Amino acid sequence: MIRGTCSAIDRAQTTTLPGVRTTLNLHVRAATAADTADLFHIRTSVTENVLSHQDLQALGITPAAIEAMINTSTCAWIAVSGCKAVGFSMILPEEGCLFAAFVLPAYEGAGIGKRLAEEAENQLFLHHDLIWLETGEANRAAGFYRHRGWITAGEAAAEKDIRMIKQSSWCSA
Repeated sequence: MIRGTCSAIDRAQTTTLPGVRTTLNLHVRAATAADTADLFHIRTSVTENVLSHQDLQALGITPAAIEAMINTSTCAWIAVSGCKAVGFSMILPEEGCLFAAFVLPAYEGAGIGKRLAEEAENQLFLHHDLIWLETGEANRAAGFYRHRGWITAGEAAAEKDIRMIKQSSWCSA
């Protein structure tokens, strides 16, 4: 549940979940520090690239660290359906990195990840011609990013992960 107000929402989109006859009133907006608990809930609810709160903390990804990032720059977006947070994306602006993009499993396939990735990519391309991310080579995410124009650029530091890149000029071609 969104901890802030549900009225400060922009870019509405109505979409239908696969296999569901109801539509989502989907909104994507910049995340605030007040959304941090929702970001962690979404991140720890996924079925691929699973990490627990303890795993995230061991990587230095803590609520305080995320709040500091959000308070310092435009680096995170949250997708909201009604007053429920259903997905988010996050970047490392200085590094040109799409750091995270996750959607609650029940909301996958409705275009939410695409909208969140677009927000992140657009912000990164304001300052970088070439952007990058790392994901599991065998994860569905790798196919998602390939479909969005990302290419594999080699192995990542973590075992079984790949580094993918996207160049701004590829988007306008």
